[in-house]
Amino acid sequence: MSIANDTPAKNLAHAPAKRPSWVVKNLGLLLAIAALLVVLLLPTPAALPVAGHRMLAILAFAVIAWMTESIDYAVSAIVIAVLMALLLGFSPNVTNPSVLIGTGAGLSLAFSGFANTALVLVAAALFLAAAMTATGLDKRIALAILSRVGVETHRVVLGTILVGFVIAFLVPSTTARVACLVPITLGIIAAFGVNKKGAFASMLMITTVQTASIWNVGIKTAAAQNMVAIGFIEKTLGKTITWLEWLIAAAPFSIIMSIALYFVMTRMMPPEVKEVPGGRDGIRKALSDLGPIKASEMKLLAISLTLLAFWATEGVFHKLDTSTTTLTAVALMFMPGIGIMTWKEAQPRIPWGTIILFGVGISLGTALLQTKGAIWLADIAVVELGLKQASALFILGTMSLFLIVIHLGFASATALASAMIPIIIAVLQGVATPGINVVGMTMLLQFVVSFGFILVVNAPQNMVAYGTETFEARDFVRTGLVLTLIAFALVMGLGATYWRWLGYV
Repeated sequence: MSIANDTPAKNLAHAPAKRPSWVVKNLGLLLAIAALLVVLLLPTPAALPVAGHRMLAILAFAVIAWMTESIDYAVSAIVIAVLMALLLGFSPNVTNPSVLIGTGAGLSLAFSGFANTALVLVAAALFLAAAMTATGLDKRIALAILSRVGVETHRVVLGTILVGFVIAFLVPSTTARVACLVPITLGIIAAFGVNKKGAFASMLMITTVQTASIWNVGIKTAAAQNMVAIGFIEKTLGKTITWLEWLIAAAPFSIIMSIALYFVMTRMMPPEVKEVPGGRDGIRKALSDLGPIKASEMKLLAISLTLLAFWATEGVFHKLDTSTTTLTAVALMFMPGIGIMTWKEAQPRIPWGTIILFGVGISLGTALLQTKGAIWLADIAVVELGLKQASALFILGTMSLFLIVIHLGFASATALASAMIPIIIAVLQGVATPGINVVGMTMLLQFVVSFGFILVVNAPQNMVAYGTETFEARDFVRTGLVLTLIAFALVMGLGATYWRWLGYV
């Protein structure tokens, strides 16, 4: 009897788990396709060219695909390129409606972003980040700083923020920076002998990743999304922002936010220990395990510091733009005799999907502007949000809040910038505010694009840290909400004072 009763239970226990249906697994993709079709089937407004209408449909598809992560970002970029080629190809030309744009011209527009100098900078920056990882220079710099800060927990938090600040200048890829720092942070936690899921471990890991997001704002070359904005500013407005101009504008924000981060984390997540004997020795041991500094590290450090000097003096002592100097540094890195790493070593370390997304993202924004889709959408936003006659500070606050809210649905600031910066530019061009600085305001709003402080899924670097299982998502959310409120207040405060004095607001 017992055997008869146990058999169904055993069969049930060993039965394979029911897999989600195809529809459930691909719900995000189906929603993106539905949005595409709905927008396409709507009547084309009189003030909107057919090509612009179809680009708005593609934008709706892209936003939902990116928000739901229903397909890989690189795959979504290829799909968007195909949609642009086909839908624009059979659309009337914007300037001459009697002829079609043609699929060849549509495809050219879909890949026009790959000719943008901002893409060159991103690709070159990824190679530099790969070299840092390959040589171990990033880890050596981080450990050298941490070994000197002391063994008190509050000093370790300060050291972690300092490491994130220094590495942001040398590793122009957020995900690469965090991927480098996460093992070091785990090593510190282990050296202190505390619980991996305890308050100290959680606080330190969240501090590591939030520092990276904060300094994405402060340094032009620290994040790919900044290059998206620069690309649109250069192509649409015919102007650029130098590395030093960006730093002067953004550094005060990031410095104040770094100080705020220290107090938020140490007050909201107080560590269970105050001082751990032997902590510094653990870090020094990890540093000594790296051995003496290698020739490849010395060469890379020399190239990086020289490149940093060129970035900082652009437009002051020379006319070389950021993209050209960065690409030159990468070329030197591969030259015989210098030999920091080979092409074969570099290839598997480069996230090629990021480059594809970046190129097509720029193309998407460019096409929205060229087909007047972004301008039409911006006109509606200006009227509905009451921005037509608004002050520059009101526009900055309203658009900042909009970006903070919409970022909650995006897992990539690069994707968010690709979708929103062209619309922001069109909005700023559509207002009647006297003397508004469109270039400056676009840069300030790009700062807000990097506010991925609230949700773990708001940025790839957040997910890298979350994968260590050292903190709960709710801790990230509650501290991130406070950081976001401080950041918004700081945007408004600097907008009313410092940025106004600089002429950006």
